[in-house]
Amino acid sequence: MAILIVEDDIEIANSLMAGLEQNKFICCHVNNGIEGFKLASKNQYQLIIADLMLPDIDGLEMIADLRKINVHTPVLILSAKRSLDDRVLGLSQGADDYLVKPYAFIELLARVNSLIRRATPTSVQSTSLVFEDLSINLVSREVLRKNQKIELQVKEFLLLEYFMRNQKIPLTKSQILKTIWDYSFDPQTNVVDVLVYRLRNKIDKGFEKSYLHTIRGIGYVLKSE
Repeated sequence: MAILIVEDDIEIANSLMAGLEQNKFICCHVNNGIEGFKLASKNQYQLIIADLMLPDIDGLEMIADLRKINVHTPVLILSAKRSLDDRVLGLSQGADDYLVKPYAFIELLARVNSLIRRATPTSVQSTSLVFEDLSINLVSREVLRKNQKIELQVKEFLLLEYFMRNQKIPLTKSQILKTIWDYSFDPQTNVVDVLVYRLRNKIDKGFEKSYLHTIRGIGYVLKSE
């Protein structure tokens, strides 16, 4: 699951990302409200964690602007502002929760999981994941595209599931390696490229649209052309 962190304090941001990534979340970090708005309006995140005091536009303005364009991604405000008025204002601008700095990471993690759980429709918590005309059944391991059955090996299926759970979110090679093989990134290895190549041949070859795309210098993304 992907989380966007909008925080200008690099020490706090690094600490947040380290803790969340240890709990199997994918994190994307920007340090100002304008970049936060751009990413949140274009990509599908499960959650946004935002500071209030940000460069360019503050967190409240960013949240309000996102709600105006019907981006309903849950937002957790993480702020040193602790007064009741500050919390009420944050929630009234469209935030879903408010946590005061300093915080205990265990509480932050509980709130993150709660917000994502509340925002996830029951239908999404089913046995299937769907992206346009591509679907996978998590129980039977059946993969279909335009109702054509696609046979995948175990690692290929795990990789496709990872992409399907993070649609339109760029995934780095290190994130893929950590998730699929559970070990750290070795810049000399090409196992990720090989696995992506095999998966792409199976889900894209022979179809009008390509879904699995390379982002040079970053990694890969599942999105429509």
